[in-house]
Amino acid sequence: MRSYSPDLTPPWKKGTPAPEVPAELDLVVEEVTTGFCGAVLRCEAGTVTLEDRFGKQRVFPLAPRGFLLEGKVVTLVRPPAPAPSRPARTASGSVAVPGARARVARAGRIYVEGRHDAELVEKVWGDDLRIEGVVVEYLSGIDDLPAIVADFAPGPDARLGVLVDHLVPGSKESRIAAAVTGSHVLVAGHPYIDVWEAVKPAAVGIGGWPVVPRGEDWKTGVCRTLGWPPNTGAAWQRILSGVRSYRDLEPELLGRVEELIDFVTAPSPPLP
Repeated sequence: MRSYSPDLTPPWKKGTPAPEVPAELDLVVEEVTTGFCGAVLRCEAGTVTLEDRFGKQRVFPLAPRGFLLEGKVVTLVRPPAPAPSRPARTASGSVAVPGARARVARAGRIYVEGRHDAELVEKVWGDDLRIEGVVVEYLSGIDDLPAIVADFAPGPDARLGVLVDHLVPGSKESRIAAAVTGSHVLVAGHPYIDVWEAVKPAAVGIGGWPVVPRGEDWKTGVCRTLGWPPNTGAAWQRILSGVRSYRDLEPELLGRVEELIDFVTAPSPPLP
């Protein structure tokens, strides 16, 4: 039997303010005036619903000092609303589309110079490219580009985008790019000798990309200078494994790939 003070105030209502406890789901408490003990089933504005071990439910007001938790008086309060979740992102930073199915491949294509370039683009932009229906292929060298463009026969509904390494003024790459660029062909490039160098050194765990003497194969020289085994395939897998998102790539590459995707996926101009 519960006792009362001479002024008829129940003892659990007297004293300093009780600690506030969020009425989280499944929290087990006892209501002080009835002795009803149960787990929190739900908490709404001003009330809490408890369910005892027999499945009986009762609704009580969220009154100050209204409940016992492990024998101590507490004030149940409504739990704070969960913070809005941030939308999931793809590795490229785009908003992910859960459950999205790959689009049927477009007639347009993006070509890159080699297998390493293709693997890097797939790792960072693969989700985006599948949703857009863009296929990425590689050239095995830029010297074949004019013949590939001619065979592809680009047009308004079949644009061709090309990513080129070391696209700097006066280079062989720049001359070939100028020869094939047109209204339906966009050649974009980064300034790096190889796509390896477009990966930020911190992602690979090195202080910086070494300077390789002119005349020496660049990838071989990188492995030699960094003390890696002379296996460029294994070196590339080491580099690629350090890339988790667009944040691990240099802006000069990011901007060019995004530009090519936009170009290939742009809507066709209306018929006159």
